[in-house]
Amino acid sequence: MKITKTKLVSAIVIVVALVTSYLFMGPQPNTPAKLPAPMTEAAGQQVEVKSQAAQQPDSSKAAPSAAQSSTDQPISTVKPTEAAPTQTPEPTKAVTAKESDKDSSKETPTPVVNQPAASQPIASQPAANQEIDPKTGKDKYLTEPVPSGKPLPVEPQNIKISDKAMTATLSVTCLTILDNIKLLDKEKVELVPKDGVILPATKVTFYEGESVFNVLQRELKKHKIHMEFVNTPIYNSAYIEGINNLYEFDVGELSGWMFKVNGWFPNYGSSRYQLKEGDVIEWVYTCDLGRDVGDTYNAMGATKQ
Repeated sequence: MKITKTKLVSAIVIVVALVTSYLFMGPQPNTPAKLPAPMTEAAGQQVEVKSQAAQQPDSSKAAPSAAQSSTDQPISTVKPTEAAPTQTPEPTKAVTAKESDKDSSKETPTPVVNQPAASQPIASQPAANQEIDPKTGKDKYLTEPVPSGKPLPVEPQNIKISDKAMTATLSVTCLTILDNIKLLDKEKVELVPKDGVILPATKVTFYEGESVFNVLQRELKKHKIHMEFVNTPIYNSAYIEGINNLYEFDVGELSGWMFKVNGWFPNYGSSRYQLKEGDVIEWVYTCDLGRDVGDTYNAMGATKQ
């Protein structure tokens, strides 16, 4: 078969057209250009042209990859923007924290106000004008702080008794001995009244400035009831050892005499309690440091005076 010039020219034109269209339009997807199989030296030249043309599309493919990498950059920048929503709640948390701080600040005064009342019993709060030694927590006569609203001790040496007469009520009982009669010396059992009352509630007269001890001493002497006491300078008060021949420790080592005024057991001696009009004085015998007669504060027997 002979190749004519016309056919050769046509083949060259076709090849040139294909190469030109390939260069300007780029390779079509999924439609690779099929060139006729080279059969001559001209065809060999076409192969070389094709190979050169094929290398150019590779560079054209590199350009999109570069563009694609540039599009990749926004993707990486999108990540911080995606992280932003996770940071968005933080201002909200900060606001709620402030609000909680405001709430806690509102609640703060409550425990501050309530804490002293909860942590300290009323009995441990000193009354006004009581001089307490900060080192010992007591006054100069070893008296613990007097509960607020209760009478302060008055020193006997500072008292001036006037002629103004007043009235009070006085009683002396030993009811607790009846409940512990087995502990009492058999020789003293007959000294205990059957009803436990040594002196029934009696209206007595006293004078302005007098103490509980002054009234007790005078009234028991008046009713011919035995009483024995001892002065205790360290407490600046008289200490009642026995009434009606019933002494401290007669019914155990926790037993002895105590007094209360208007239902309160003072935490200081009877010589330092200055009476007022209408006071109710009760002397009682305890067998358990006051717990069995209603004294929950002076359990150490501080008022056995």
